[in-house]
Amino acid sequence: VKPKVKAKPFAGAGHVLGSIAPQVSVPTASSSDPAQAEANAKSQAKVDEGQPATNIQVRLANGSRLIVRLNLTHTVADLRSYICTARPEFASTPFSLQTTFPNKELTEESQSIKEAGLQGAAVLQRLK
Repeated sequence: VKPKVKAKPFAGAGHVLGSIAPQVSVPTASSSDPAQAEANAKSQAKVDEGQPATNIQVRLANGSRLIVRLNLTHTVADLRSYICTARPEFASTPFSLQTTFPNKELTEESQSIKEAGLQGAAVLQRLK
């Protein structure tokens, strides 16, 4: 008579559904002050309060969030440069920006925030 083998549930490695690669390395934060870098990005964005503006929530690849205030006439390229200025660790890393629902990659850099439909939107940063 064989002794009963005790089952070990949930043993092994897990992977997140929808993940392109099981292990993605995220760039390390630079030694500069993040508050100072974000203040630099805000000053470079030059938001005109007399014009219509919106807040865009960017969920970064390292898990942090960034609230970006831009005019509706700013472009997707302005949003990308804001992210690179506010978080310098992503400046040298290629990444894509995607809307949450419907899932759509923002590939047209010359599109305005209004044309891209990003008023009050949440945008995901994906490392390539």
